[in-house]
Amino acid sequence: MRTVAVTKIGSLRDPDEQTRGRIGLVDFPEPTLGAEDVRIRVAYSAICGSDPHLAEGFFGTEVPIGLGHELSGVVEALGENAYRNGLRIGDRVAGNFLRFCGTCTPCRTGKQQFCEHIQDYNRPGMAETVTWHESQVYKLPDGVSLLKGCLLEPTSVAVRIADKTAIKVGDRVVVCGGGPIGQLALQVLKMNGATSLTLIEPIAERREMALRHGADAVIDPIAEDQYRRADEITDGAGFDVVIDASGSTRAVRGLLDIAAKGATVVYGAMYPHDFEMPLNLSDYLYLKELTLTGVFVSPYAFPRALQILPHLDVDELTLSVFELEDAAEAFAMHVSGAYPKVVIRCNNLDDAAVRS
Repeated sequence: MRTVAVTKIGSLRDPDEQTRGRIGLVDFPEPTLGAEDVRIRVAYSAICGSDPHLAEGFFGTEVPIGLGHELSGVVEALGENAYRNGLRIGDRVAGNFLRFCGTCTPCRTGKQQFCEHIQDYNRPGMAETVTWHESQVYKLPDGVSLLKGCLLEPTSVAVRIADKTAIKVGDRVVVCGGGPIGQLALQVLKMNGATSLTLIEPIAERREMALRHGADAVIDPIAEDQYRRADEITDGAGFDVVIDASGSTRAVRGLLDIAAKGATVVYGAMYPHDFEMPLNLSDYLYLKELTLTGVFVSPYAFPRALQILPHLDVDELTLSVFELEDAAEAFAMHVSGAYPKVVIRCNNLDDAAVRS
């Protein structure tokens, strides 16, 4: 089973070819189809911003490390007991790369994100096929193409971010970072009644994309005074909901200063494991009573993500598509930043009659 994998640990952005991380195709054995399993012939698998972190050794350094968790495809085989979701061979599907066991203490107390067996079915999906438990698999709506369907997982992250904000209709909202999660979060928060909806992003094309998709304002943090612009947009009140989707260590500290008193600040990206942000507890937690929280994975979010996916405008996130054989070039395009999202076509399964 041909699978895209990290074959050498190192930063994919390293200018030195000798020390740069490497992506390649590796033959992995296809997992045995269990009684409750679903085998999916993968159509599309999108590159996530977290994938280069795997190349850097964030989750271990033993190579090869299989990649891919944002995917869509077609059901190829079903285990003998994989019938509870109503899945059938030939169904067009997407899903959650994590299986929550349902029996450990976190799962039984409403905290699936901390499932003690969360890695059991964490299998690479940037491959010809992937085998998941039936609980991980969701049938795509008829009007959602396979290309659009591979964005179900990042859409679930945007839904989870919205959950963590506890947003109320009319809240003033700012999102930092105009990559895929920032763009999706912006659309989802617009659905939730966000006002003064603002994107902070240094790349002009991504600011323009946000304006096309519902942002009321944008801020260029390099060319503009971020704090003065935030005051102008919120009439000096600050933002009630502040979201970081950039993962930038340069950006995260300054977001506290544009938050309104009593605001919720969500750090919704992956950060360097050794990064520590200075925080004045008196200023931000005592005097401003800010609520600071983060996002790990997306429990309880997938059914709702499936409901809103047909209503999201994601065409601009699926413009750059590479073939499986060209995975190394796809990752080079991803790290270049030329496109907000890069997708790999693992098999040609498109149905010409289905369009997003």
